[in-house]
Amino acid sequence: MTILVTGANGTIGRTVVEQLVQRGAAVRALVRDPAKANFPEGVEVVQGDLLDPDSLRGAFRGVSTLFLLNAVVPDEFTQALIALNLAKEAGIERLVYLSVIHSDIYLNVPHFAGKFGVERLIQNMGFSATILRPAYFMSNDLTVKDAILGYGVYPMPVGAKGLAMIDPRDIGEIAAIELIHRDRATRPLPQTRLNLVGPDTLTGSDIAAIWSDVLARTIAYGGDDTAAFEANLRNFMPGWMAYDMRLMSERFLSDGMLPEAGDLARLEAMLGRPLRSYRAFAGEVAGALAAEAEV
Repeated sequence: MTILVTGANGTIGRTVVEQLVQRGAAVRALVRDPAKANFPEGVEVVQGDLLDPDSLRGAFRGVSTLFLLNAVVPDEFTQALIALNLAKEAGIERLVYLSVIHSDIYLNVPHFAGKFGVERLIQNMGFSATILRPAYFMSNDLTVKDAILGYGVYPMPVGAKGLAMIDPRDIGEIAAIELIHRDRATRPLPQTRLNLVGPDTLTGSDIAAIWSDVLARTIAYGGDDTAAFEANLRNFMPGWMAYDMRLMSERFLSDGMLPEAGDLARLEAMLGRPLRSYRAFAGEVAGALAAEAEV
């Protein structure tokens, strides 16, 4: 029984691979560039692309369970449709898909709407699937650490509703648990959805206060100006993506990313431990930067 992990060189995919290996699974990692692959011993590395049907046919051969992860790109939905159709063609029935929390609420946000469409296709195609719906990744805030450290401002327009931010390492571990659960089941299991949330639902002011405590100096919340946020993002990402992120941040302000009753207890029962907190994440970042400064 072989589990195929797509996006295996990325933040989530790499953790999924490592967690699967630790649990004794046979793992195949799909990557665009095998030269950049650095996985634990025993992982089978295959070259492929989600827009290349021939490479996927080869990668899917002999696979029992698929972890499907699509990056936020303009053709994300097309990639997913190709992968799902070819998985069916290859006889793969068991699947874990990485979607996003509130995909059915943030429907005006392109990458949320795309993932919701993929969820519906998975349902209609009859896969034995777990749909993982993670909230905002804590690691996204690594992109704004220079603003935090250099200017004393937390600039993400998070708003006052709150985000149940989650550590990507917890996402990867939960994904691996679900993959093995489905792969080793004696029969296909019913479809299910899991909201992946962190232990705290934090506002922009809450996050700034955490950084103030961790750094022992005042960090201010930059406010809710989503237009300025988009303009800044355009300095280092394509315009379509910056606008997508602006639309997402506007939904942060209006809706937040909130857990449902029982989400936290369910995840901690799966992991057998508490979920990692944002305060712990900020402390790790600050500690790593302090260590670099001493070198």
